[in-house]
Amino acid sequence: MSALKTAIFRAGLEALYFSGGHLWLRPFLGGIGCILTLHHVRPRRLDAFQPNRPLEVTPRFLENTIRKLRDADVDFVGVDEMHRRLTQRDFRKRFVCLTFDDGYRDTKEYAYPVLKKYGVPLSIYIPTSFPDRIGELWWLVLEAVLVMNDRIGLVIDGEDRRFDCHTVSEKQHIYHQIYWWLRGQTESELRSIIRELAARYQIDIASFCENLCMNWRELTELAQDPLVTIGAHTVNHVRLAKVPESEARAEMEMSASVLAAALGKRPEHLSYPIGDPTSAGPREFAIARELGFKTAVTSRPGMLFPQHRQNLTALPRISLSGEYQQPRYVQVLASGAATTLWNGFRRIHAA
Repeated sequence: MSALKTAIFRAGLEALYFSGGHLWLRPFLGGIGCILTLHHVRPRRLDAFQPNRPLEVTPRFLENTIRKLRDADVDFVGVDEMHRRLTQRDFRKRFVCLTFDDGYRDTKEYAYPVLKKYGVPLSIYIPTSFPDRIGELWWLVLEAVLVMNDRIGLVIDGEDRRFDCHTVSEKQHIYHQIYWWLRGQTESELRSIIRELAARYQIDIASFCENLCMNWRELTELAQDPLVTIGAHTVNHVRLAKVPESEARAEMEMSASVLAAALGKRPEHLSYPIGDPTSAGPREFAIARELGFKTAVTSRPGMLFPQHRQNLTALPRISLSGEYQQPRYVQVLASGAATTLWNGFRRIHAA
């Protein structure tokens, strides 16, 4: 999201909160509950250049979020209980389901102790190449290239381009320019470009998995807690809609098989990497159903409604973004008002 869109969305959150609009809209737009998305939970970093800051929140913010939602008399449930409530039409009380993508080590170090303290269930979706230490966290590779260089070169659409990135603002602008250009490439093209950048600027791709992601031992320890559900997130964190159907199916199926072999239980829940309409759509939703996943989650913003029981492999979520770490924003998001406005006044985001 651009700085302008972030500012506009924040202004909308403020207006809804201080006008009380979220309170009177909640009965109409709040649905039966929501699924929250998190990635990193860790102490705030002081680095000036943080293009991936939206992917991280602080432990204090997480704890404040839990308290605020508890005060609102909301149930915290795991994905299995969410599935039961949806399929059995048990809508007596609104609920929140916490989900974590990618299996970062800070989930275990910082998020899990907070959630354990309050008895809050959590689901962690694992791309199996990450604990295998062969994954490619390409968005962090791009960030590292810009951190370590004041000028970079890259062939874009057949043109040899040079980028000056001396200042933080230049790095921010170039990061987003290249990131969104990469998002428009095929999966194989994206990976090839990132590998070339890493080689040229001496970035160790494998080090990101080693330093940031849980290994199989750590995952096994977490999986033993009944509060924790481990879900599938493909093998290589690919944007499934960008690859052939056979590859998309293999990514989902192999991810489940590897997790079953490593942890002793086959996952019944899936998260689509990236998860927006360009990364997962009707084809992927159908494959997930065919493979037997009970639920599958997207990154499309929205609340849960009774009708979602008909689309259990295309569930919306609400991101807890590092750009909006104010407890009052959580209250607005959980009311359904913000996501309904974002979706053009459609209560249920179209699949």
